Amino acid sequence: MFAMLGTLVRVLLRKAEPRLLCGFRTSQPPCRRMTRSRAWAAGSAPTCQPLEDCLVLNYGGTRMRFNYVWLRDHCRSPSAYNSQTNQRKLDTGGVDLGIRPENATVQDGQLILTWPGGHVSEFSLSWLAENSYEAQKKTTVQPRILWNYDIYKNANVPSAKWDTFMSSDDEVKKFLQNYLLYGIAFVDDVPATVEATETVAQRVSIIRETTYGRMWCFTSDFSRGDTAYSQLALDRHTDTSYFQEPCGIQVFHCLKHEGTGGRTLLVDGFYAAEKVREESPENYELLARVPIRHEYIETSDHHQNHMTGIGPVLSVYPWNNEMYLIRYNNYDRSVINTVPHDLIQRWYEAHRDLTTELRRPENELWVKLTPGKVIFIDNWRVMHGRESFTGLRQLCGCYLTRDDVLSSARGFGLLA
Repeated sequence: MFAMLGTLVRVLLRKAEPRLLCGFRTSQPPCRRMTRSRAWAAGSAPTCQPLEDCLVLNYGGTRMRFNYVWLRDHCRSPSAYNSQTNQRKLDTGGVDLGIRPENATVQDGQLILTWPGGHVSEFSLSWLAENSYEAQKKTTVQPRILWNYDIYKNANVPSAKWDTFMSSDDEVKKFLQNYLLYGIAFVDDVPATVEATETVAQRVSIIRETTYGRMWCFTSDFSRGDTAYSQLALDRHTDTSYFQEPCGIQVFHCLKHEGTGGRTLLVDGFYAAEKVREESPENYELLARVPIRHEYIETSDHHQNHMTGIGPVLSVYPWNNEMYLIRYNNYDRSVINTVPHDLIQRWYEAHRDLTTELRRPENELWVKLTPGKVIFIDNWRVMHGRESFTGLRQLCGCYLTRDDVLSSARGFGLLA
């Protein structure tokens, strides 16, 4: 009976005084000292409230929750973090998973936590707000302008010029900004050689060597086991969908064409996918959830390759549902044996919705690549194809590492 009474008293105390949980020593009222932070411009002082399993921070009009192990793991004190190398020094595996701070206060725009044993962590409130889950849910990782033919043409996006591009960082920055926003960018007046194409590509990234080599130059001679090495028309597609990590950037330069046809087709895959999301959310979700296989098999006297990549048609960040990768290649899509029977019909219907959007004439941008015009294509977003052609058509190009292109952009202060 006494045990039951004691339990009832503890429950009532918890309801009456939530600040007593976990042994916190808090002031009255908790964490309300005035600061000159940006949050105060909104008219309310930042506050923190220690709860049993997390710390609640109200700042800038947003209520954020921070796990205690997370707070200890992200301590930026010299003993926990090397600010010169931007690397963690703290052994996360050694942090007590039941850790709780003994004291928590807000002072002069900082959250100050005192941990058992006396270690003190100080966090800028703006840093916490920027890195909170609540903020990331509302934040776009990479801002983009989704486009169809009219949107892109009306934007009148300028091409970079070879001479300026190779000598001016400002020109490279403008080029990268256009590339990030639209997924395509051009450099004009490039000498029509493989060497010049390599030089202009290396201005923004490291060249990625693949089974096709580092820099490749080809004609319609069927020298490789790929439809691209023909004069046939190619439907819109992304390249290397059969890689576990598809190549990030595709570079094309038409060095010579003595014939007709051969225009390049460009389609913003994210624009089409967004239309599917607006009109049929369940189909969009299915394309983003169900993994399928793409495959490249090449058996010839000179090349033996068998590549397999597995992933959904659409890849999205789970915290904000932002698209970051599309795998769409009807040529290289392998046997579908990763989809259960009760989903396969629905998957085909969802795939048809996306295909219909991708093939709308108003979404197509046709470009005639000529000697001197180099195009950079975001292969994780923009699909390319071509119309059939006659005569001798010589194309060169390469793949670039996506990480290094984005690193270059961030070096210019661009969001990437």
